[in-house]
Amino acid sequence: MHELSLCQAIVSVVRSAAQGRHVEVVRVRVGALRQVVPESLEFCWSLLRDHEDLADAELELELVSGEVVCRNCRQRSQIDSRWSVCCPACESADVEITRGSEFLVTSLDVT
Repeated sequence: MHELSLCQAIVSVVRSAAQGRHVEVVRVRVGALRQVVPESLEFCWSLLRDHEDLADAELELELVSGEVVCRNCRQRSQIDSRWSVCCPACESADVEITRGSEFLVTSLDVT
């Protein structure tokens, strides 16, 4: 379950950015192609935050769909599967991923 290590990385970013202030909300942008299970990430966060003195910190996820531009047919397409990044129009694997690989702490609410 790599979601636990991802939550540890989030805690590291949060601690650095919060600089000792109380954290109420942590917002994270997660791309569909990162192979992260949102429910597992939320579960791991609920376990880890209690041990990291962040018991009140809620995790808000912004889920970003995958998108590719095909170098073969030039089609820009949204992709639904995290297991295949082939062009839905022509099935070429020669694509550029333009969205969906994000994993980023975007903001914090602190007091």
